[in-house]
Amino acid sequence: MLCVLLAAGEGKRMAPLTATRPKVMLPVANRPMIEHLICAVRDAGIDTFIIVVGYREKEIRDYFGNGERWGVSIRYMVQRTQSGTGDALRSAKGLVKGRFLLMNGDMIVTADDIRNVCASPAPAVGVVKSENPEQFGVITETGGKVTGIYEKSTNPPGNLINAGIYLFDDDIFAEVDRLVPSPRGEYELTDALEPAITRNELHAVPLTSWCDIGAPWNLLEANEDALSDMVTDIRGEVEDGVTLKGAVVLAEGSVIRSGTYIEGPCMIGAGCTIGPHVYIRGKTVIGNDCHIGHASELKNSVIFPRTKIPHFTYIGDSVVGSGCNFGAGTKVANLRHDKEHVKVGGVSTGRKKFGAVIGDNVLFGINCSINVGASIGRDVRVGPNTVVSGMIANESVLGRN
Repeated sequence: MLCVLLAAGEGKRMAPLTATRPKVMLPVANRPMIEHLICAVRDAGIDTFIIVVGYREKEIRDYFGNGERWGVSIRYMVQRTQSGTGDALRSAKGLVKGRFLLMNGDMIVTADDIRNVCASPAPAVGVVKSENPEQFGVITETGGKVTGIYEKSTNPPGNLINAGIYLFDDDIFAEVDRLVPSPRGEYELTDALEPAITRNELHAVPLTSWCDIGAPWNLLEANEDALSDMVTDIRGEVEDGVTLKGAVVLAEGSVIRSGTYIEGPCMIGAGCTIGPHVYIRGKTVIGNDCHIGHASELKNSVIFPRTKIPHFTYIGDSVVGSGCNFGAGTKVANLRHDKEHVKVGGVSTGRKKFGAVIGDNVLFGINCSINVGASIGRDVRVGPNTVVSGMIANESVLGRN
């Protein structure tokens, strides 16, 4: 059996983080999210992959190559225009024979759940209960057989959703070839499942470990899950006077300077300098080659590589892109005064605490204030003493520089 991974899309809902990288290459625990998926599929016993690529495909190809480093074999097929999941699967036609696994590349699931799907009769779809079913394709089932799929209904008929993991025989390609564009102009894979639903042949396989990454704030949840069973692994330098509480991972070439206090779980990449006198609170992940300076505090945040957060800065419950530079004294708010769920661009995060989404290569002057729920595009320049709120477009210039 082989696995087809769909990784061609841009992931517009993940903007501004996907302005410079494909969605599946966004980091979870300092590794691309699709790397976690490839490893889980491998551990479930499948070592042959076809990855359907498109948007910024070179980054995926350069990182994974032929898969040898992971003990798998990878081939690539290109979806030139992102015309839906059915069209993406059609890109792999001719390379797939017999039974195969199909998965969206923007989720995380365990090897055990993958094994359970593979043990089902085909065709099968993984399903999971959701607190926000209106955001997904909702599935109804009776006796383990799917009776209907309802795409992003405002009044969903239940809370069981399509998790984006399928087991097919190669006869699915005949159904895909018969697809016509949906009302939104895409070839929908779920439309190709209707004949199997009508014949009462589509199996629903419950999952226990699924994590969807559809919006920037989902990266906080995905990283929290990834750190939940982490154990301490110190490979860098820890100076005298540092306090480590809970599980902390420190990669090679990094140093934690005296007076720093870290509450795990916390993961720090390679080539970082932390401190002196830094306070890092739990569920924080810091990428490679970052600097966190004197008297700064980080809480429950994901910091991408090569970002500099110098002295007297606070960042909480936020996602920060790569190559950013924070002026001294910059603060990110993470709680509304009315304690309601934070919204980003009018979309609820479902979180009472969320700070900001900050794209790559953003430069802040000193003493900036970033309001709760801000989204700051890539290559933005923010002058000293500037208050930043709302949605900021790529390459904007704010305040007096």
